[in-house]
Amino acid sequence: MIFLLIGGLIGLAIDGVTGMLVGAGIGYGISWAIRKSFIGGLRVAQNQMMDSTFSIMGALSKADGVVSRAEINVVEQIFNMLRLNDQQREQAKAAFNRGKQPDFNLDRAVDDFARISRSREPLVQLFLQLQCMAVAADGRIDAAEHAMLVRVATRLGLSEHDVRQLEALLRATTGGRPPPGGPAAGDQLQDAYQALGVSRDASDSDVKRAYRKLISENHPDKLAARGLPESMRAVAEERSRELNKAYDLVKEARGLV
Repeated sequence: MIFLLIGGLIGLAIDGVTGMLVGAGIGYGISWAIRKSFIGGLRVAQNQMMDSTFSIMGALSKADGVVSRAEINVVEQIFNMLRLNDQQREQAKAAFNRGKQPDFNLDRAVDDFARISRSREPLVQLFLQLQCMAVAADGRIDAAEHAMLVRVATRLGLSEHDVRQLEALLRATTGGRPPPGGPAAGDQLQDAYQALGVSRDASDSDVKRAYRKLISENHPDKLAARGLPESMRAVAEERSRELNKAYDLVKEARGLV
């Protein structure tokens, strides 16, 4: 609209009414071309992001040597969570299968995602959560899967601590088994503390403060304001639910209202 108006005004100044009509037409053409270019570029970026997400997910799921039925089921649940249409599902499946191949270049795929996401931490965190959800589908994250998750995370600017915190969050809310070196199997309360980023001997006020900080940082509306794509909103909502579950475990253990 702005280009149509500017073109019309320039045309009017140069050649009266006739110039205004010609200028408005040129302005409309420029506006249409820019809009088409923007939408096309956005579609390409979305496709590239989805391709990176699911190809990396395929590589992680195959890291322990086999892709289980449970992992495939969770990947399909992620399709639903992201509200992929039929065409996008086929693209995601193809990317997932490509990631399982021995010659898949994991580092290049991670770098592609980093470039598209522009290293925005909220988006990177939710991306990593999706990867953890997939590989933890069979009830555990084994050493090879954990090592690859750390490799992906560090390449995206996160740390092994971030990976362990995500893994703990999933275990606390699903009861999955930890990787080697983690807390004892079945100790969901310890996982809940780790997910919140506090120790068992933290004061009640410190626990509440840590929880509120995490909930505030991960609120879907706040993440959207920081550039989170609408397609990832459901993942942000799931993360908030899991944080609430972890906090509920800690509150129950401490007798907090």
